[in-house]
Amino acid sequence: MAAFLGLGSIALLALAQSRYVPSIVEDLDGLAVFHSQFDDMTVNSFLVWDSSNNEAALFDTGADGQPMLEFAAKKCLHIKQIFLTHIHTDHIFDLDRLVEKTGAHAWVCDKEPLTGAESFCVGRTFHIGGHIVETRLTSGHATGGVTYFIRGLAKPLAVVGDSMFAGSMGGGVVSYADALRNNIEQVLTLPDATIICPGHGPLTTVGEQKHANPFFAS
Repeated sequence: MAAFLGLGSIALLALAQSRYVPSIVEDLDGLAVFHSQFDDMTVNSFLVWDSSNNEAALFDTGADGQPMLEFAAKKCLHIKQIFLTHIHTDHIFDLDRLVEKTGAHAWVCDKEPLTGAESFCVGRTFHIGGHIVETRLTSGHATGGVTYFIRGLAKPLAVVGDSMFAGSMGGGVVSYADALRNNIEQVLTLPDATIICPGHGPLTTVGEQKHANPFFAS
């Protein structure tokens, strides 16, 4: 079956037999992970900041951004930007309120413009304080799916939305072929130590997904 589906047989068998359990990613200064419930799904959102000046940015909103606001207030962080990985409702549900509460500038890929957010062309670079945020197109699950590759913390981050998960990947709602190719070319070419921050499920790393994810492992 793995050969017919184009999946890695060893990784698929490990997943089916529950022998693959994502490694625990240690806490990283400058990154906080939040979970909110949207219908029957748990959605991830992320807060990234530069500890040298407390400038911060949110990545996706989930269903309820209040915990992020409270965390930022407690840490005296200044949320300047909100980056959207794609515009599926579970990832943007609380956008209007977060923009209102923070005054942050919201950004979205120009392939799926959204009222309340400014569109950008993928390839643009942003900054969170001294941290560099590169944008990579990982469409396929969504027309304007974007991966944000962040450098400046102790380890690099890739906020991937629903393009990839620990041991799986997002459905090819728009194009499975594009989703698969973009994951391989735009995410798995990042350094192995890069922490993958997915829209659902646990954090993982590029190195782990290269050998443990049946969609990409040989």
